[in-house]
Amino acid sequence: MAVLQQELTLGEAADQLARALPGHRVEILQGRLTVTPPPDGSHGLSLTKLCRAIERAGIEGSGAEWIQGVGLWLPTLPSDFAIPDLSIVDEDFRDAHVTKNHYAPHVFRLVVEITSSNWSDDLGPKVECYAQAGIPAYLVADRKHGEVLLYTDPADGVYPGPQRFKRGQDLVLPESVGVRVELSVDTLLDG
Repeated sequence: MAVLQQELTLGEAADQLARALPGHRVEILQGRLTVTPPPDGSHGLSLTKLCRAIERAGIEGSGAEWIQGVGLWLPTLPSDFAIPDLSIVDEDFRDAHVTKNHYAPHVFRLVVEITSSNWSDDLGPKVECYAQAGIPAYLVADRKHGEVLLYTDPADGVYPGPQRFKRGQDLVLPESVGVRVELSVDTLLDG
């Protein structure tokens, strides 16, 4: 007896995986389906402390908002999208809805990734995808290598080399964020 199987598109496969693996982050980067398990406590605490710093800096009323886990449509390939750990977006970002829960890149001021088991995606394909999307700033707390990287001002779809920050240092988020936020590298790495 022959069994007919329907071939899924990449987007359909991503949808099925997202339903089958609650709590996992499913993304399509450069035509490649990626699945990341739920983050650990230090990862979550790093984001919490970052959000508190953004609030203390006075983001409310600045024309920007911070939001966790919202989809960023990527112009790299037709099905590409990412779900950054944290984004600072224009407050009217919902007007830039593209599809599903993904929004156009022009409303993103900063995207943040705290590395987990998928650290190579955060340091490779996402750098390329975010630059090609024209995201003004990309902050990576690279817990595997013990440093924070800040990519800014992409030109022709490429970020110049990142600013690197080591333990014991502080960094200031770029002006594209809309408020002045100073952060401890140790807090970003350790939570």
